[in-house]
Amino acid sequence: MYRQADAPETAHADLLAVCTRAPRAVLCGESALALHELIDDIPSAVHIAVPRGSRRPTISYPPTVVAQYAAKTFDLGVERFEAAPGETIPVYNAARSVVDAMRHRGRIGETMALSALVRYLRRSGRGGVGELQFIARELNALSVIRPAVEAVLA
Repeated sequence: MYRQADAPETAHADLLAVCTRAPRAVLCGESALALHELIDDIPSAVHIAVPRGSRRPTISYPPTVVAQYAAKTFDLGVERFEAAPGETIPVYNAARSVVDAMRHRGRIGETMALSALVRYLRRSGRGGVGELQFIARELNALSVIRPAVEAVLA
């Protein structure tokens, strides 16, 4: 990917490169959690999601992990993040990212998922619980989120 020579520098060049090559993709997983500062880890790859049934982009560099999410709920919780002045990329919001982390905690690790949940709840307080529950309900993950939230808030 090329950018104009006078384009401002950005710490998110890899994210911009992937999202430019896969315009229908949305940042998810560890990439979204890191972008929302819900984890301390620096992802070793850019994590993106595409709607199930669509073509999976093949991107050799930067390293990219592609997940397929249900088309029905694919757009749930998508927001735009300004990765560089005037350049935005789609990313799942903090609540959706936490719910996805809890849903896929076997893949990303229980510790990372719970750490993201704890940070999210610390930052958003009890008001954030409603948004978590709404997204979890839409993704049929309420049975995963409810006990974890209750344990953290206990």
